Amino acid sequence: MSDEGAPPDPAPADPAADGAQMSFRGRMSYGDYLSLDTILDAQRPLSRAHDELLFIVQHQTSELWLKLALHEMEAACTAIATDRLDVAFKMLTRVARIFEQLNGAWDVLRTMTPSEYSEFRDALGQSSGFQSYQYRAVEFVAGNRNAAMLKPHAHRPDLEARLRAILVRPSLYDEAIRLLARRGFAVEAERADLSQPRADSDALVAAWARVYADPAGQWDLYQLAEKLVDFEDYFRRWRFNHVTTVERIIGSKRGTGGTSGVAYLRRMLDVVLFPELWRVRTEM
Repeated sequence: MSDEGAPPDPAPADPAADGAQMSFRGRMSYGDYLSLDTILDAQRPLSRAHDELLFIVQHQTSELWLKLALHEMEAACTAIATDRLDVAFKMLTRVARIFEQLNGAWDVLRTMTPSEYSEFRDALGQSSGFQSYQYRAVEFVAGNRNAAMLKPHAHRPDLEARLRAILVRPSLYDEAIRLLARRGFAVEAERADLSQPRADSDALVAAWARVYADPAGQWDLYQLAEKLVDFEDYFRRWRFNHVTTVERIIGSKRGTGGTSGVAYLRRMLDVVLFPELWRVRTEM
């Protein structure tokens, strides 16, 4: 077949013709701004197993998302404390989307089989996600406070100090309860020891029930309640996906960090961040 009369092949695109900067000597490039040399050099497998890189990237990227989640959660605490609820809503929506992103990451890790994981599992030593400082900080900021969880960080006084600092500040849920009190609801807003778990409160269930019974009259509080539930919904899914992924890959083996593995993770599924917001659905 003859090509006679066919249009000429287009010339390769040249971004410079569109005004793109092509020389970065003495200028900040994309890689410079993002410190990509540092980030991309941080994956250092300890074995020759092909899938260890997947395992490292999965957990490192999760820690980056957790860093952003903490940034947004702490800012949301400040926004609620200063009655800037619209700002808090945007941040809490972002936190929920972050955990949606984290949920999707488990789908990638689940492509690794038990035999592939066993090729490098011994290289992990006693390291475990249970020891994640940022995961613990997310729980502490949200309101799930358990001082016993400081122990895995005792070897790092800097990290332990950061977690202790979180424990002496009001949690996200504490700030929501304080807001209810400022709005005239009969709830116990102050706690003598913020580091201790908060006791379940019938009065708080009654307060949230009033909010849910009058969405139009309590619109911003109603929105806040739903933003908190939305966050916990995605957070629960993330923990559930963690359980199923671990069970799929290691079965009933003990975790590298010494826990019972899947059995321990299943118990953690029963931890509720905002219990009265779930109770109110049953008791309304």
